[in-house]
Amino acid sequence: VELLRRCSKLQKLWVMDLIEDKGLEAVASYCKELRELRVFPSEPDLDATNIPLTEQGLVFVSKGCRKLESVLYFCVQFTNAALFTIARKRPNLKCFRLCVIEPFAPDYKTNEPLDKGFKAIAEGCRDLRRLSVSGLLSDKAFKYIGKHAKKVRMLSIAFAGDSDLMLHHLLSGCESLKKLEIRDCPFGDTALLEHAAKLETMRSLWMSSCFVSFGACKLLSQKMPRLNVEVIDEHPPESRPESSPVERIYIYRT
Repeated sequence: VELLRRCSKLQKLWVMDLIEDKGLEAVASYCKELRELRVFPSEPDLDATNIPLTEQGLVFVSKGCRKLESVLYFCVQFTNAALFTIARKRPNLKCFRLCVIEPFAPDYKTNEPLDKGFKAIAEGCRDLRRLSVSGLLSDKAFKYIGKHAKKVRMLSIAFAGDSDLMLHHLLSGCESLKKLEIRDCPFGDTALLEHAAKLETMRSLWMSSCFVSFGACKLLSQKMPRLNVEVIDEHPPESRPESSPVERIYIYRT
């Protein structure tokens, strides 16, 4: 805190979560020129019983640092109310990456999905270019993102969604999308093949631990010859059935 008092012109801050909420409250008070904040986890296996910081730390910074444009924030749990506040206070955000460490973690105060909170981010932050979402999210969250996040160019998703509708909403709605990263999400062949033409307008699509089959990857490469479709796993192609899911896929333009 004493150091931060002397950093009134600070524009970029990368810290560990050991800064805690009190430290970020000090950032909000003294660092009025801050444009970028990144908070990383100090331990890979944090749990809710030993939380060095909460969503309140980011709320403090959102309220106090009016020039804030870029956020990367690792934490154990989050709330819709905090996302509402961030969207309302910082509509100028261009990059918002929230990494809730616990997979499928809901709003810990209401036990609801974080759908409405990310809807507020997508609606309120109209200049958003990069977005990372996590926590408990249904297909509705991606419907909101596809509808409102028209300028997002890079999108990362983990442990979210209910079905193929998730990918459908994103590929049909996010007009500026160039790079999409998805892992551990329950979509399969249908959405991928239906939006094959959209993939040609993008830079790349990376997927891991989803429900896309080897046969769908082959069909996509035949259907869209200008796309490179790389299947990355330990099984040789000649020994696997076409219905089996692949471990990782990297799709990009030739």
